[in-house]
Amino acid sequence: MAARKSKTQINLLPQEEFAGTTIGRTLRWAMSTFRVIVIVTEMVVMVAFLSRFWLDARNADLDDLIKQKSAVLSASTEFEKEFKGTQKKLKIFSSLSGDVGTASSTLDTITSLLPSDIFLLTYSFNSKSAQVKGVAQNEISIAQFIVNLEKSKGFEEVTLTNLDTSDDSQFTFTLLITPKKGG
Repeated sequence: MAARKSKTQINLLPQEEFAGTTIGRTLRWAMSTFRVIVIVTEMVVMVAFLSRFWLDARNADLDDLIKQKSAVLSASTEFEKEFKGTQKKLKIFSSLSGDVGTASSTLDTITSLLPSDIFLLTYSFNSKSAQVKGVAQNEISIAQFIVNLEKSKGFEEVTLTNLDTSDDSQFTFTLLITPKKGG
């Protein structure tokens, strides 16, 4: 029988001696550690690459949502302007209606105290006083009107600010009337 040939491998680098030295051990440790670092880095890169698709989809969804919300906001700006304008008008009206109620009640009180021969020409009212301009046939009627106003519980002060006579013997007068606070 033929003799078997055995395969023998020849290694020209002395592995046992090199692995036993400090440089050899350090080099073997560094090579295995760097291999792990390269594998971990490749995994991180692959995760980042794959997560990019999810992040792009999320970004597109958020862009669509922003466009929808901005469309809703731009559509409601006209309504908001109109609403704020109405609120402003209502605020002005409510402040004026309080003055109108006070002015109306003050005017009602003044006209109820008028003598029969006096006619009012103008009436103006602010938060502090009322001004009445009228025409009378004689001075006695004007004096009676002032006395009536002073005796009234609704007025604090009555002042005759102007008195003129005309050619047809009529007297034009102006009164400044201060209503009582809370009255």
